[in-house]
Amino acid sequence: MSGAIVTALLVALAACDRLPGRPRAADRPLRPSQVTDFATLYGKNCTGCHGDDTRPGAALALADPIYLALIDDSTLRRVTSDGVPGTSMPGFARSAGGQLTDEQIDVIVREMRVRWGRPGILAGVLPPAYAAPPGDPERGARAYAAHCASCHGATGAGGAHGGSIVDASYLSLVSDQGLRTAVLVGRTVLGMPDWRGDGSGPPMSAEEIADVVAWLIDKRRGRPDA
Repeated sequence: MSGAIVTALLVALAACDRLPGRPRAADRPLRPSQVTDFATLYGKNCTGCHGDDTRPGAALALADPIYLALIDDSTLRRVTSDGVPGTSMPGFARSAGGQLTDEQIDVIVREMRVRWGRPGILAGVLPPAYAAPPGDPERGARAYAAHCASCHGATGAGGAHGGSIVDASYLSLVSDQGLRTAVLVGRTVLGMPDWRGDGSGPPMSAEEIADVVAWLIDKRRGRPDA
């Protein structure tokens, strides 16, 4: 085949890519594994349960600067990648059966902190550890009465300002760490303060937090269907 013919064929092939109606490379849809836009990744994988910075979800808010100040990146990435066994939180990494690449998970973790973290929000405060073993349930009953009963009721079954936290369905779906995180971080968008309370009394001590978590775990274990 002569050089002239080869050249003509190459020109013709190049022209085909510019045919009327043919999408440009920039307009062609990305494969799911190529998406690196945070709003798209978070919106499709996280918002349904955790909400965003405009509305709450059924699960713990991730767009919470207190939560982001307490949890480190490695833990946040591990939970996003692997999920939480025994709960409704799935693993999103491909290695855990999900659909996200390591790069996409890195985007989600990094951008949550960039967009919703607030450096210095706990300046001057010595916060309790994000993770710690449960304490003593008997002491937890007393700590609950002092710090939580005014909203959630004397038994935890609900009160004037808060719903039940001993509901069997709730306790069966949340991990021990999830209980601790809820006590630590609260749900400020729903009116539940973090471990420091509403300012009308002293904050919960690290021991009291661990004890209330143990009290809640004990309520779960005490259920016939637990």
